[in-house]
Amino acid sequence: MAPGSALIPRLMDLSPGTEALRFCFALPAQPESVAGARRLTRARLDEWRLDGDAYEAAVLVVSELVTNAVVHTASARVVCELRCLDTRLRIAVQDQGHQPGGPRLGAGADDEHGRGLLLVDAMCSAWGSRDAGDGSGRIVWAELSHSSEHSC
Repeated sequence: MAPGSALIPRLMDLSPGTEALRFCFALPAQPESVAGARRLTRARLDEWRLDGDAYEAAVLVVSELVTNAVVHTASARVVCELRCLDTRLRIAVQDQGHQPGGPRLGAGADDEHGRGLLLVDAMCSAWGSRDAGDGSGRIVWAELSHSSEHSC
């Protein structure tokens, strides 16, 4: 992914007659909610019969994005949405309060934190962030491709 493109949101193409599967859940913005987010994501991906590398990548991406929302914002809750359309899975996590400038890549080798977005960037075909429309926080999203034999 080109540097500087992480903050440019890309929208999923929902052409007329196309339907995306959607699952949304909210959790308290507490460290123990990260495990709950992983569990809910696994359960839904099992229902959608998504497996393989995309399954594991999606669980890891949800874990990283929810962790960032819990650790780096003053939120009371986080909302996670999974959308599946054909061979694409989009993950979005919304917090209730963000730091100026949004999430950034660039953790140093000695940094204790900050490697999560490097993982997200490496695993996803695209990712980014934007302010929530009502000014109530930030939405960080990531998009994964998966094989058509396991389409949602």
